[in-house]
Amino acid sequence: ETYLLSTSFAKDPLFWNTWAQRTLKNALILQKLNQNTAKNLILFLGDGMGIPTVTAARILKGQLSRQSGEETQLEMDKFPFVALSKTYNTNAQVADSAGTATAYLCGVKANEGTVGVSAAAVRSQCNTTQGNEVTSILRWAKEAGKSVGIVTTTRVNHATPSAAYAHCVDRDWYSDGEMPAEAVQAGCKDIARQLFENIPNIDVIMGGGRKYMFPKNQSDVEYPGEKKHFGTRIDRRNLVEEWNNRMKNKNAYYVWNKKELLSLNPNSVDYLLGLFEPGDLPYDLERNNETDPSLTEMVEVAIKILKKNPSGFYLLVEGGRIDHGHHEGKAKQALHEAVEMDRAIGHAGLMTSIYDTMTVVTADHSHMFNFGGYTPRGNTIFGLAPMLSDVDQKPFTAILYGNGPGFKVVNGLRENVSTLDYEENNYKAQSAVPLSMETHGGEDVAVFAKGPMAHLLHGVHEQNYIPHVMAYAACIGQNRDHCMSSSGASSLSAALPSLTALLTLIRLFC
Repeated sequence: ETYLLSTSFAKDPLFWNTWAQRTLKNALILQKLNQNTAKNLILFLGDGMGIPTVTAARILKGQLSRQSGEETQLEMDKFPFVALSKTYNTNAQVADSAGTATAYLCGVKANEGTVGVSAAAVRSQCNTTQGNEVTSILRWAKEAGKSVGIVTTTRVNHATPSAAYAHCVDRDWYSDGEMPAEAVQAGCKDIARQLFENIPNIDVIMGGGRKYMFPKNQSDVEYPGEKKHFGTRIDRRNLVEEWNNRMKNKNAYYVWNKKELLSLNPNSVDYLLGLFEPGDLPYDLERNNETDPSLTEMVEVAIKILKKNPSGFYLLVEGGRIDHGHHEGKAKQALHEAVEMDRAIGHAGLMTSIYDTMTVVTADHSHMFNFGGYTPRGNTIFGLAPMLSDVDQKPFTAILYGNGPGFKVVNGLRENVSTLDYEENNYKAQSAVPLSMETHGGEDVAVFAKGPMAHLLHGVHEQNYIPHVMAYAACIGQNRDHCMSSSGASSLSAALPSLTALLTLIRLFC
């Protein structure tokens, strides 16, 4: 349904009516619900991908193909079911990525800054960890015999992925080198260590964060002369070496660059650890095509490895640097990250089937990012609005931030953007309030779903509802009563009373 809308087409009512009627026929087909059991589960998490970001990324995707952009369909736009997710943390109206990750991975809302622990845990207070741990859908899938994987463009021990395996009262405890000495002495474990110790044999782990796995001051394999990339571990442990030793004779491979990754034959790989940078992976616009894999390339390898398991798999994929681009006020970086994640979504769709794979695309939170200004059709998404401000008589870009580092005053007045290269990759869009780092936004985010039981994501939901639906679709975790049918199709009606009771309990405790 993607069209390059010329002016002549757009003026013809027949064009719009025909398009709408085709959409209607497709919608009527969806009335026959897919109630199969999901063999596979994939969650694509666009960190910071609020609805304005989705819309702007859609336009960018179209414009990269020399189209007007507005009529383009993202891969996620093609998903038949859409819901809204309420992102607040238990102690925060505007959420952070740690508390939200605990919600959409563990099914429980939590405090900001904490991962894999309930709201009874207090940020940075080590002694509030024990007894307040909550488990994730990745663990539920592993315990059900499925293969499991994590793919991210950030560090593998960053907020989003860490909630899949860690129980930590501070998201910033990447290694023991970032922890207070008293927390280490009290027995709290850093997140990198938990990646290898909490859930035995996670099948696929790919992303950045190499420096947190190596002894303090050990030079990095890729950047041997740069101190900022040296190892950080005070305990002197080499977690990669330990993983290699433990996984001997298990068809396990550690890789640190794209060449090594793409030289693997996934059919002969059962376990993969890929750490491609000391910290986060570079922005896609700045990625070295020779050394760093794209998100799409990582996802392809992950699915090829995971899908060999006859019991299926659970895969968490994070487009994590959408968030970083926005924090820095660099909308172009953020939107290209979103377009790349959408490309990965499309590629995963080609490698799986809606008959046995439930795929969900969502965000953890939004940002103070928006675009407007009565721009005409086809206006470059990074371009100017068509008029000057009627207050300061200066031009302005369509993309603006509510707050952030793009605030600048020249001679007591707003900077004239026409004197700048506002389409440059690292241009910082103007903001209303000066901040060194732009903040998250508090509005609901979209949830796109396809595959078995996708229709259960259908309205305005609490964010922690998401893993409950995914687990129900796959017959893992606590929702298994409806899975007795040997035909592979689930009987929804039998399980509705227990599901209703469960949701009632969740409401009472949130």
